[in-house]
Amino acid sequence: MTQRKTIRQRLTRGQAMVEYSMINWVLIVGLVLGAQVRMIPGPKGVMGDGSAQKNLIELFLEAYQTYYDSYYFVLNLPFP
Repeated sequence: MTQRKTIRQRLTRGQAMVEYSMINWVLIVGLVLGAQVRMIPGPKGVMGDGSAQKNLIELFLEAYQTYYDSYYFVLNLPFP
């Protein structure tokens, strides 16, 4: 009796892990596909003029670059 119970518990646990993995996969795929959606509507500009539409990944990278540049600027101030 106890052997059947432990096997059933293992199968239930394995099914839960499969369901959890599938839910995580769906969420990650949704995030990746959602990140490719254009976030800022506007005219598609000529390359280099800065008015092109940007997606979420480009916005995050631009924000990180601004943060990094400001941090680097503060570290290189001429004050002692």
